Amino acid sequence: MEMGEEILPNMDCISSSFLAGVGSSEACPHMTSERGDRKREKEKNCKNDKRNKRKKVNRTPNLGYTIQQGEDMLLIISNDLKRRAWKRKKTIEGRAKLPNARVKRKTSTVITQNVEVEAAAVHSHDRWGQNLPMEVLVNIFQLVVKKEGPIPFLCRVARVCHLWNGAASHPVLWCSVAIGFCWTEPGKTQSPKMQVKVQDTISWLAQNRFSQLREFHLCHWKKHVDYVVQVVSEHCHLLSALMLSHCSGLTEKAFQSLGRNCPSLESIDIQYSEVQTEGLVSFLKMHGSQIRKILFTYGAKSDRLLTVLAGGCCPELKLLEINTKLDSGYCQLPICIQALQSGCPKLQVFRMLNVTAMPKTARRGPCSASGFPYLEELCIASSSVSFIMDHDLNTLLHGSPRLRVLDLRGCARITTTALSTLPCQELECLYWGLYSCSNSMISSKKGIHLLTKKWIHTLQELDISSQPFSEQDLEVAMGDLAHSTGADRLCSLNLSGTKITSNTLRSIINHCSELNYLNLSSCRYLPRGLKRVYRSQEDIQQLLDKLPLT
Repeated sequence: MEMGEEILPNMDCISSSFLAGVGSSEACPHMTSERGDRKREKEKNCKNDKRNKRKKVNRTPNLGYTIQQGEDMLLIISNDLKRRAWKRKKTIEGRAKLPNARVKRKTSTVITQNVEVEAAAVHSHDRWGQNLPMEVLVNIFQLVVKKEGPIPFLCRVARVCHLWNGAASHPVLWCSVAIGFCWTEPGKTQSPKMQVKVQDTISWLAQNRFSQLREFHLCHWKKHVDYVVQVVSEHCHLLSALMLSHCSGLTEKAFQSLGRNCPSLESIDIQYSEVQTEGLVSFLKMHGSQIRKILFTYGAKSDRLLTVLAGGCCPELKLLEINTKLDSGYCQLPICIQALQSGCPKLQVFRMLNVTAMPKTARRGPCSASGFPYLEELCIASSSVSFIMDHDLNTLLHGSPRLRVLDLRGCARITTTALSTLPCQELECLYWGLYSCSNSMISSKKGIHLLTKKWIHTLQELDISSQPFSEQDLEVAMGDLAHSTGADRLCSLNLSGTKITSNTLRSIINHCSELNYLNLSSCRYLPRGLKRVYRSQEDIQQLLDKLPLT
């Protein structure tokens, strides 16, 4: 046999039995197993391909603009530059990740120049916020600060970028700041590390953000109050109002720091807070001439504060408010009205809320004969017993022709005769409801028409709930209000627990078109289903259709 010649099998030697058994499992079992393996492998590959297929995601089309809502306009900002910059950036990164074999070779100089040009383009069109003018961004922040306050909003947006950080640090946004308490888990106290962090944060804010601070409010702080007030007073020389709500721990040292560093301080609000009374008294004696507003809660030494005010340490005082805690119970506060009129002749607002005033006569010292000539609001409301009588009211208001708001809720010993002789002719709001008084304690049971006739042209709000005036008196008084030229001024009427009738009520509703609050609860002369509170004009008009005709 020559070289390169192929040897073929001899077909004659193959038996017919073998040819007949080709393709059968009995003759060739190994061929059947191979086919089964191939089939199973094919099915397995099909399942894997189905798993690897990505599900289709319905994506919303990307608009080419962004809408920002302002106070009186819509600001439409294009996103084209941003999308182009993103595509270029993605192209650069994609080229860097391709294998070396597929990248077209270029000289190092050309590559460097192209990368620098494209990187500069990406940096110039980084974000739309980078090109926004600083003044526009400050105005946007100012809208949010006016509604929610600067903290924590400005602290969060300052971490977005350099532009936003600069806008968030603008002094105009930090003129009024309120800081709430530092939350801790119930039953646990702040760790020393956390206390140091709190003090460092307050110190940093005072040095870097509070340069134009005018109003500072601290709420629910039980620690570091003294430190915070001292730091703020040392760095905020324009501070004009200090408010401490539900705080404790303010000492004389903090008041001394306020006196040294804050010559513009005019308002001190320490309601529901525990402060050192001696420190406040010494501050008022030294710097009381600059104070215009004082608000505090009744305490064991409140009479001492009133004595200092009556002594003339705050001659420019315009607002004085004294209130009580809800769980304080019965609170009596002796007050010399004549001495207070002499010490605070420019008082415009005087409020004593739930404090039982005990009028007393000055034994010595100056007494004012002019009263409160600038007084516009007087509130001596009490939910318990009131000892204010006609002559006390006359002493308070005999020289107050500018009075607009008079709140005598709970004062059952005052009569309509005394009210009708007051010098104020343009009273707008009269609150004279009785809530916890028995009929035996009420001094005035008739004459309500004297008051409606006196202030028929100016009265806007009237509260005579639970007053025992007869239905005839109420009919005359409500008739005066309904048929006067100032009927459109009346917007609030509280007749709860009175003897108002359907006919009288119908006359009021027909003629007082601006009435949007009407309290008829517990009115025994009205049919069932109508004795409730109505809080809108539509609701009151529907009541008119339900009133029975008699």
